[in-house]
Amino acid sequence: MILLDRSAFTGQSLVGVLTDIDDTLTTEGAITADALDALGALHEAGVHVIPITGRPVGWSEPFALRWPVDAIVPENGAVALVRQGQALRKLYQQDEALRAANFVRMQQVARRIVREVPGAVLAQDSAGRETDIAVDHSEFVHLPPERIAQVVRMMQDEGMNATVSSIHINGWYGDHNKLAGARWIVRELFGRDLDSEIDRWVYVGDSTNDVLMFEHFPHSVGVANIRRFEAELTHPPRYVTPSERGTGFAEVARAILSART
Repeated sequence: MILLDRSAFTGQSLVGVLTDIDDTLTTEGAITADALDALGALHEAGVHVIPITGRPVGWSEPFALRWPVDAIVPENGAVALVRQGQALRKLYQQDEALRAANFVRMQQVARRIVREVPGAVLAQDSAGRETDIAVDHSEFVHLPPERIAQVVRMMQDEGMNATVSSIHINGWYGDHNKLAGARWIVRELFGRDLDSEIDRWVYVGDSTNDVLMFEHFPHSVGVANIRRFEAELTHPPRYVTPSERGTGFAEVARAILSART
């Protein structure tokens, strides 16, 4: 990983930023003033910004209304929240019948995990989830690595996709993920093909569930707290910021904006 500086994107014709939220935009669970100002500065400069997160739809709605972003894609690419005036429009990758069937199956898996894995509890934001389940491992409780691995195996044994973020273990049915969600929302909102212009987009993340994005984006950045996962990254980001969390994201924004002047 190369230490990010303000010359990192010089000469690049960048059009947008895709970013994780928890521990990337936020610090101790809240967005900081420097990160929020960075979102505003990117927006004012005409740079598209789309957070893609494992957080649920319900949790994401107030931020989709207030933050200066084009959309938020929660639940690891399954749903998009797009602001229209003072309201939100929801877009889904799965139809209503499939979502309903998957929801029933996921709740059965969730109950099994809580019953069989010592210390496992569902994430406190679970009430807002529509297309996935989440087990808390570092937000309000601590689940040791062997139990995290056990939860992942159980989800996979049930035919689910499973990823581990900085705070949760997420599981879902379907072929969506952060990368598929990024391709989908860029096409839906802008009529653009992300793969054909992927060198014009930046991805920013902080944990192992960002590896797929780090692998595909030439301009991939980890905020400095990603170093705690460094040994587990099968594909690290190209750059790492000097600072952690929201301050690190603000450093990415400054590097992008300096390349546009």
